[in-house]
Amino acid sequence: MSEIAEELVEFRRDLHRHPEPAWREFYTTARIVDKLETRPLDELYVGAEVLGEDRLSVPDDDELDRWFAQAREAGAREDILAQLEGGYTGAVAVLRKGDGPTVGLRVDIDALPIRESDESTHAPSAGGFRSEHEGYMHACGHDGHATLGLGVIDAVADSDFDGTLKVFFQPSEELISGGKPMAESGHLDDVDYLLAVHLGLDHPTGEVVAGIDGFLAVHHFRAEFDGHPAHAGAKPEEGDNAVLAMATAIQNLYGISRHSDGATRINAGLVGGGTATNIIPEESFIEGEVRGETTELMEYMREKAERTLRAAADMHGCEVDLSTEGMAPSARSDDEIRNVVAAVASDTDGVTSVLPSDALGGSEDATFLMQRVQDNGGKAAYVGVGTNHPGGHHTSTFDVDEASLGIGIDVLSGAILRVAEERP
Repeated sequence: MSEIAEELVEFRRDLHRHPEPAWREFYTTARIVDKLETRPLDELYVGAEVLGEDRLSVPDDDELDRWFAQAREAGAREDILAQLEGGYTGAVAVLRKGDGPTVGLRVDIDALPIRESDESTHAPSAGGFRSEHEGYMHACGHDGHATLGLGVIDAVADSDFDGTLKVFFQPSEELISGGKPMAESGHLDDVDYLLAVHLGLDHPTGEVVAGIDGFLAVHHFRAEFDGHPAHAGAKPEEGDNAVLAMATAIQNLYGISRHSDGATRINAGLVGGGTATNIIPEESFIEGEVRGETTELMEYMREKAERTLRAAADMHGCEVDLSTEGMAPSARSDDEIRNVVAAVASDTDGVTSVLPSDALGGSEDATFLMQRVQDNGGKAAYVGVGTNHPGGHHTSTFDVDEASLGIGIDVLSGAILRVAEERP
């Protein structure tokens, strides 16, 4: 394993101190671009240049302005911030080193709305790089992913790589809404091979999964119920209870039949409504998700869920408005790339175990980028780089073992070089 450069450790810790959620990665993108500009790149695209028009779950202007101002106060460069206004975050770095194939690497950069532990046993707290944005943290390792992207550029630039490397720094993975617009930006259309990467996933430092499968296709929805208010004591019969419609919908959503063709999931994760105890509730909402082992199974769940939501609204004299908040298809890693990653990992210092495959059991919108490359005749794989983490993903004590970053850079850069040479 190569010793990870001190600059990359400092970079990762800087991002960890300044976590930003989906479409608000202003400081994060600015710092990434700031670092990329010191590398021998041939092209660098930022903000709206790396995203198609179809963006979901973009916050309102007040929310964007608050995070934009916070990034400015933290020292983000004004010239870069100007390219990110409106929540157009993310970047694509291009390094050309010959006439060989175009190989892409996708890393995600957003954080989560979770308060980070302040216990002295938590390494970021002890090391002075705990989140400075209270209520938000890098609880899934995307600060490490961005660091892997930067380190791979350094390794490939300093090698005999023959081809073009594109690194996609993707925003808004946690809301499953950044992959689709990045896939539709046009930057994927000449990519012959694509690697996506994730740290951890319950694999320890030293373990590498050459090609992850088992992605559940996912659809995030918001259902807004509109009823009619009335005095809850004097005239309850004059109201149409939106919270009752919501409650009926939730109970019936969980009653949707499972499918014999594979795994399906549903969850009403965020719900609310009403204004006072003495008023028949006029409004309510559900934010939820459906998942399926395949895109077809997810669509089965989506159709059933939408029918259930409309029926619950109608039962209680309410209207319901449905909107899509995020989505991603299922995907599979190609064996040809999986085999290359496994061979490289087996010869990489610091790697103690190589698994040819593993099932994610969750969802990821890297599948949009993978599918785009595969639909164009290319090949793709989703690589897992193990990291020791004291808490599970999406918990207040999550952190990455920085030793795993060096392993990840070596495996990914080595796989990129071998793919360009062997063209599997």
